[in-house]
Amino acid sequence: MRALTWTAADTVAVDTVPEAVIQQPDDIVISVTSTAICGSDLHLLDVMAPFMHAGDVLGHEPMGIVLEVGDDVQSVSPGDRVVVPFVVACGTCYMCRRGLTTQCETTQNRDQGTGATLYGYTELYGAVPGGQADLMRVLRADSNVIKVGGDLPDERYLFLSDILPTAWQAVQYAGVDPGQTVLVLGLGPVGQFAARIARYLGCTVIGVDHVAERREMAARHGIDVLDLDDDLAQSILDRTDGRGPHAVIDAVGMEAHGNPVAALVQNSTRLMPDAIAKRLVKTVGIDRLAALMTAIETVQRGGTISLAGVYGGVADPLPMLTLFDKQVTMRMGQCNVHRWIDDLMPLVEDPADPLGVGDLVTHRGSLEEAPDLYQLFKKKEDGCVKVVLNP
Repeated sequence: MRALTWTAADTVAVDTVPEAVIQQPDDIVISVTSTAICGSDLHLLDVMAPFMHAGDVLGHEPMGIVLEVGDDVQSVSPGDRVVVPFVVACGTCYMCRRGLTTQCETTQNRDQGTGATLYGYTELYGAVPGGQADLMRVLRADSNVIKVGGDLPDERYLFLSDILPTAWQAVQYAGVDPGQTVLVLGLGPVGQFAARIARYLGCTVIGVDHVAERREMAARHGIDVLDLDDDLAQSILDRTDGRGPHAVIDAVGMEAHGNPVAALVQNSTRLMPDAIAKRLVKTVGIDRLAALMTAIETVQRGGTISLAGVYGGVADPLPMLTLFDKQVTMRMGQCNVHRWIDDLMPLVEDPADPLGVGDLVTHRGSLEEAPDLYQLFKKKEDGCVKVVLNP
């Protein structure tokens, strides 16, 4: 079968790989109809490259049609249309019962010291083949797949796999009430949805991004948008009675602009032997912290910072005095997709599309076009906000 594979740092390619098949009685195999490129996929090209292997199949935002089911599967049958969350969870362990499916104690990668297994996302999270492919093996199907209807287009459901619940969780973790102000840093796919969700829930929302097309998209949905400039902090204070927003959602993460030294350190690991690079990332790895520092600077005293962007550093310097003095609450983590589906499904299926799910995709292509689209997305060119592939 065809699949998009990681070949080397900053390089992906379409290749022929072994066909996805049932391996365990609770597996299913789907024919992938739509699969998206996520901002987290871009980390695999550089920062996380030491943990990748040539031939790894990428992608963790897929949906499709069930082709085959294992003997123990009861929730779906061949022909059903399903979305696959990026997290593999058992649904019954202590963590899953608490709604923390990304900490699933059954699929945790204890040898790596990391949480639940993720599709298409490095040896740190199980090295399970992802969904940017013709076919996909789905593990623990009864606890994981989301069965959906057949009337709406893929793109109304596809983002339930990751970015829509990620954005919903970010807003929930922000802990804001209607009438309060939320600042969203980064208006990529997760930031777009987080801003729309916060506004839907009755908040005033300010969004920040340096890419004009992303600001324009957010503005279409009633977001007050700002560019990155020297007066950013003052512009935010001017909009929030001089106090700052009640909450800040950082939807940027580890590769923020404005950190040239950290960027150099991150990129240098690509030139090292994997064994050395892995050791460095796990012991002295740092993130580009411009977005997080902006969040700490601008959030009002007693406010909350919610981190939706991925961070991977272990030696990041943080202004603890400021965080303590301002009494800032911070919440973060991989999205517990399964926990939020019941909240989101009615909004996704609402004919009015209150979250604007139909207004996110800017670029579409085949698997063969994926390598070029990865670079387009990474460089934020041609107004690229979200890419969907149709194998």
